[in-house]
Amino acid sequence: MCAVLTIPAGAAVAASCGSGSFPAWLEDFKTEAAEKGVSQTAIASGLTGVTLDQAVLSRDRSQRVFNQTFEEFSGRMVPPRLARGTNLMKQYGSVLARIEQTYGVPGEVLVAIWGLETDFGANTGKFSTIRSLATLAYDCRRGETFRAELMDALRIVARGDLSPSEMRGAWAGEIGQTQFMPSSYLKFAVDFDGNGRRDLLHSAPDVLASTANYLASHGWERGKGWEPGTPNFGVIQRWNKSEVYAKTIAYFANQLAHAP
Repeated sequence: MCAVLTIPAGAAVAASCGSGSFPAWLEDFKTEAAEKGVSQTAIASGLTGVTLDQAVLSRDRSQRVFNQTFEEFSGRMVPPRLARGTNLMKQYGSVLARIEQTYGVPGEVLVAIWGLETDFGANTGKFSTIRSLATLAYDCRRGETFRAELMDALRIVARGDLSPSEMRGAWAGEIGQTQFMPSSYLKFAVDFDGNGRRDLLHSAPDVLASTANYLASHGWERGKGWEPGTPNFGVIQRWNKSEVYAKTIAYFANQLAHAP
């Protein structure tokens, strides 16, 4: 009880998920964001007019358990993407070489992740990131997790990487061509094309380098393989804990490594 009394009034109210109306909750969140140093410009541009998205709540409540076998999933996902992935390995050859030199992660692994996550940027999602995160932060299932992600989304806006209108992605707030949550975007996104923005929606060099930075920061061992059972496969599972998904990344990367 004592700990609660030490929290500033605005933050104490904002911490209550699902309490009162969504507009009232959002106003309290704006107060909390300002208290945490987010600029008023970012708060206003990001949160003005945001409404609850029932479609996001429906998706959150109807998530299906991933139960495909490796053979089923890899057989569906890899063959249709192999030719495009091979072409992109060549198109971005010099960029991928610089990325591997910098972070130690081979291009095959990065292109495999790129293809599996969004079909090489073709399907990044159409949900408003800030609206999705605000909806899930207001909801009580995982409110604290998504409150932190919403705060980080506003920090991305304040940093100048993306505007709120640009921030569209998956229903649960993942954004960009390899689907970073805002917290990962803040920590691991890099400006590899040198234009002053960390742009994971439009810049392939930024996307690929940021993905490499994520893997390197989670312990990728330079010059080592990525097969199941290796330390680097464990790092791939930090990207996606599903063993089937991680094995498909490794398999796709091997196919790219041996493509003509």
